[in-house]
Amino acid sequence: MSTTEPDAPEPHAAAPGAPDGLLGPADIRELAAALGVRPTKQRGQNFVIDANTVRRIVRTAEVRPDDVVVEIGPGLGSLTLALLEAADRVTAVEIDDVLAGALPATIEARMPGRAGRFSLVHSDAMRVEELPGPAPTALVANLPYNVAVPVLLHMLERFPTIERTLVMVQAEVADRLAAAPGSKVYGVPSVKANWYADVKRAGAIGRTVFWPAPNVDSGLVSLVRRSEPVKTTASRAEVFAVVDAAFAQRRKTLRAALAGWAGSAPAAEAALVAAGVSPQARGEALTVEEFARIAEARTVESRIAESKGAGA
Repeated sequence: MSTTEPDAPEPHAAAPGAPDGLLGPADIRELAAALGVRPTKQRGQNFVIDANTVRRIVRTAEVRPDDVVVEIGPGLGSLTLALLEAADRVTAVEIDDVLAGALPATIEARMPGRAGRFSLVHSDAMRVEELPGPAPTALVANLPYNVAVPVLLHMLERFPTIERTLVMVQAEVADRLAAAPGSKVYGVPSVKANWYADVKRAGAIGRTVFWPAPNVDSGLVSLVRRSEPVKTTASRAEVFAVVDAAFAQRRKTLRAALAGWAGSAPAAEAALVAAGVSPQARGEALTVEEFARIAEARTVESRIAESKGAGA
């Protein structure tokens, strides 16, 4: 990870009539052309070209004047500029060499009065373990579709000071993240996101506000950090292992689906019964608290077995 930028191009002057320095469609295309940037599917790049949309995202995220916001994948800076208008500080994490090199110059040219409140981390978001400056209080991002869930979960796990999150993701991913138990799309992302936060859909975004326009719709997802963590003696890793096993074979009953995780079907049934969960239930019916009870029950059983073995 590096917080120093490669040589940046000459600052991009604000286009006539651009609202308060925000980027419009012509600005985005001119800047991309000057940098030789062509959005790539490999990195899930679709740049937001509508100033009203980025302002809507900032409003929906309820960004406050005292917030320290971290943004993932700022691209050419559309959302970054809108965040700088509203927050105390913004730290952007960008993996692309050219985009990372250009962004500070764009900020300086279009919003010079706020440039000192901006930091850039030139890195893969999945490898970020620390951020410069004050601890982040909010995460707001247009996440690349191909890595949205792992990036989101990594940031929530690594930075517990993030209280509020608003991400724009593929509509299908938004549905999965916000799904409730019993829903057809409830699965691993739903449970793991709910481990950290209360999750809900926060709106839809049309395709025409992007360049290039994606062939899928987008959705906003709001995540507010739980005021109290899930009550369990099991670790996050232990709970997530149960979740992964339960949904790896989601058509099977939990007794069968968790057999490999527990060591055998009878051991899985014992853990389920101890947790107060029917062995005939399926993963899509369980809350994150129930998954935690299963992990805790199995952990207790393992410790008892180990203690008996040690005393033999």
